[in-house]
Amino acid sequence: MARGRPRADEVDARREAMLDAALELLIDDGPEGLTVSGVAERAGASKATVYTWFGGLEPLISAVVEREADASAEAVKAALGSTAPLRDTLEAYCRALLGLLTGPRSVAMNRTAMSSAELARVLLASGRHRVGPLVEDYLAKRAADGELRIDDVGNAYRLLYGLTVRDAQIRVLLGEPAPDADSIRATAAEAVDVFLGVYAPHRSPGSVVA
Repeated sequence: MARGRPRADEVDARREAMLDAALELLIDDGPEGLTVSGVAERAGASKATVYTWFGGLEPLISAVVEREADASAEAVKAALGSTAPLRDTLEAYCRALLGLLTGPRSVAMNRTAMSSAELARVLLASGRHRVGPLVEDYLAKRAADGELRIDDVGNAYRLLYGLTVRDAQIRVLLGEPAPDADSIRATAAEAVDVFLGVYAPHRSPGSVVA
């Protein structure tokens, strides 16, 4: 029976397979090992199909970056939208942030972006420049609720980010092992302790907390 045009879900599945293949090759072999032929072979597609859908390697990698950024942004929204206490929410965010930035997906994409100004632009726009405002909005709401005292949410976000990431990302990019779960948990807790020491309201001795 002759087949007509593929259904939308089939097209989506084939596109995802190509993106998965590209990301796997970046993780396994680095940017120097990524080729259209390799993506096509791993995804069970033809080179012509990869070129037709993406136009080449750089647009393909951009699509991978944007897909991963979409998933990260949704995860951040979910974490910051919870009803958990402030400290718990911040620690969960910091754990996720550090785990993401030192994980194999992020490391592979960052190493690739170092070789291309356009990919670096896409990575920044899709990553930190997109997620940062989400965290700033959360901090502003907690400040409006009286849980934090913040004059500049941009500075507050940068402090929280810096306390969490420190030099871990660059060290992993340079070849050191990624921090394990216990180290990530301890770093996140310490980062939030310092952050709240700066921005939590300071109550005078003898004040009554309602």
